[in-house]
Parts: sequence; structure tokens; C-alpha cells
Amino acid sequence: MLAIKLIRENPDLVKSAMERRGLGSEASKIDEIVKADSARRNLLVEVERLKHLRNETGEKIAQLKRNKEDASSLIAEMREISDRIKDMDIEVGHIDDEIKALLLEVPNIPHDSVPVGADESANVEVRRWGEAPSFSFKPKPHWEIGEALDILDFGRGAKIASSRFTLMKGAGALLERALINFMLDLHTREHGYAEVFPPILANRDSFIGTGQLPKFEDDMYVCSDDLLLAPTAEVPVTNIHRDEILREAELPIKYTAYTPCFRREAGSYGRDVRGIIRQHQFNKVELVKFAHPDNSFDELESLTRDAEEVLQKLCLHYRVVALCTGDLGFSSAKTYDLEVWLPGAQEFKEISSCSCFTDFQARRANIRFRPEDGGKPRFVHTLNGSGLAVGRTLAAILENFQLDDMRVVVPPVLRPYMGGMTVIEKQ
Repeated sequence: MLAIKLIRENPDLVKSAMERRGLGSEASKIDEIVKADSARRNLLVEVERLKHLRNETGEKIAQLKRNKEDASSLIAEMREISDRIKDMDIEVGHIDDEIKALLLEVPNIPHDSVPVGADESANVEVRRWGEAPSFSFKPKPHWEIGEALDILDFGRGAKIASSRFTLMKGAGALLERALINFMLDLHTREHGYAEVFPPILANRDSFIGTGQLPKFEDDMYVCSDDLLLAPTAEVPVTNIHRDEILREAELPIKYTAYTPCFRREAGSYGRDVRGIIRQHQFNKVELVKFAHPDNSFDELESLTRDAEEVLQKLCLHYRVVALCTGDLGFSSAKTYDLEVWLPGAQEFKEISSCSCFTDFQARRANIRFRPEDGGKPRFVHTLNGSGLAVGRTLAAILENFQLDDMRVVVPPVLRPYMGGMTVIEKQ
């Protein structure tokens, strides 16, 4: 959420940011906020004037009573003033609700370094790592490999639940678990993150805090008791410190978490309908940081490198892409996507998004820190990134390490997690 002071004092700056995001048609919300804020401030001035008048009238009434004089007209006047104040307080409350509802619909302001563009075609490649593998045969897509090895069962997944759910079996289930453990070990033992295992269900305040609600409810699975299934560990982990004041010396606080994730993929419009790239249920290891505002973009670079190291240790070819303003997430000020090479599809596919949200989420979730010099509390900056999406990593391994007979070589770094298995073959 943007600060109301920023919108009040720099409405054109915020409108310009929305236009860079391709949301110029929604910029009228800023005028609505400014108008409502002005009405609220005028009301508060009038409320203060009336309270001062009420106090003066109260003193006059007390004086008349001390002199045993008739104060009935002033008493009636003071009751009228009190009623007006009460009505105005209610009106201020309604305007507060209106402003908050409008603020929750306004996206974050992109950082100056974010490339300007309308959609993903304007994203900018920052760097590449490794080389795409070469094959003496035409590489197969991961779903064909998974079915041939009998480790991915799409038919039974759909039977149990619906389309875009997959049953993993045997070495497929083992590989999924190995990837989770490998990622968690890397981030906790080498990158300094503290591991947590949060609730997978979260309340609406948690989703509002990270920016998924109210705008993206159609993508969520809502339970009957008004809890929602987490679409990413970003939601529960960021809310660990909701409504808290941290110590400056604690920053940055770094968490990693494995969770299953649930998304309706309501806006995917038929993309990636085959395989396990875009599922309604998937596993992910998440990285979350609470950082000092002065160095949050340095922390973004560090977080991105931590996610990259997973791919490097797995020997997977990838590239880093800076998202343009039109492709930037609602809450993000800057995002890098990591895209892994899939030989079967002959394309790069997103496997991680690493973002800095500045104080946007912290304002919504009221997460602050107290400066060491004793100044008033300030909002932290929050960051998160996939470290990594496990199913997509599994798909990348099947495609990049496939052999001509559809067996798959296990990356060396994962073999200790798979009981020494070196090759996945049909049992």
C-alpha cells in the first residue's frame, strides 16, 4: 500500500507510475483518493473546531451553574454540538474505509531501474549461466519422459482431483522430495536463512498484507470458514511479523520455507496445459527477507543470487530477466525472473521470481522496525523469491538430463538425497 501522504503530495508521480505499468485507465483512483482525503481533512478541522466550541460551552455552563443561573439553553446547544461531532466522526470513519479500499487497489511504484514496457516482450535479459545441453536425438518433453518412466501419472491425478493435478510415483516422488531437502539445506546451511514451516491456510488479513487480496481472489482457493489456501509461502511467512516492531539490529531477517502451494490459475488462459509447469497444486521452497530500507535493493541482488545457486549446483542452463513495468507484479517495485532452459520445448521457462516490494507490503501488514538511534518506528522493506519452484525444477531435470532411451541421469548434487541413485529408469 502506498502512503497517503505520497499520493496527497505527489498525485502526478503516482499516476505516471500507473501509466508506466499500463494502468493509465485506472489512474482516476488517485483523483478519488485525493478528493476523499481532502474531504476527510476538512471534516477533521471542523470536528476540532466543534470540540473546542464544546469545551468553551462546557466552561460557560459550569460558570452559570456555579452562579446558580439558568444554563438550559447552553446545555441544549452543547448536546447539539456533541451530536454533530458524533455524526462527523461516523462520516470520517466512512471516508477512512473508502480511502483504504481505494489504496488497496493501487499498485506499487516501479523502481527507476525497471525497464518500461507494455508486456513481457519488453523484459530485458540481464545474464545467462551455463550452456544448453546438446543431444544426438530429438529431446522429449518432460511429460512424455515422466509417463514412459511411470513416475508422473496425469490420468490418475485428474481422476483423484481434476485436470492440472498430477500423481507422482516412485522415483518421481523421491526426486520431488530430494529437491525440497536439497534446496532447504542449501539455503539454511550456506545462505544463512532460518527455516520455518508455516500454516498452509491463511486468513484474509494475511492475504491483504502481501497484496493478493482484494485484487486476485479469483486465483485463490477459499475454504468454507473463510481461510484461504496459500498460493505461495510468501503469504504466511511475510505475515510472521505482521503488526510487530522489529529491532534495527535484527535486519535483515531471512526465512526459507517449503510449502505446498495452491492456485486456480484463473488467468492462465490455456497456457502450459500439458505437464507439470502450471499446476493447481505444486511444491515450492520460498525465500523471504525483511530488510532495512537503505539497502533493500542490494538484498534483492543477494536473494536472486541465492536462488541462482540452486540452478548452478544442479547444472541447469538458465537466464536472469528483469521484468518491465507492464509485466511487474502488483506489489513489486522490481523483479528478476529466473528462466530455466527446457530442451523438450526449446524455450526458457520461468522457475523463480525474485522481488523487492519496498515498504508496500509492510504498510499493508504494519511491519516496522525501531531505529537504533531511538527515532520513531519505520516500515521495513520486504522481499521474496522462489528458491525454487520444485515441480518446474523436476521438469527441467527430466528434460536436460534425459538419455536416448528415456532414462534420466540424476544430477550429482541430488544423489545423496536419493539413496545413491544415479539414473532414473522404469521399474
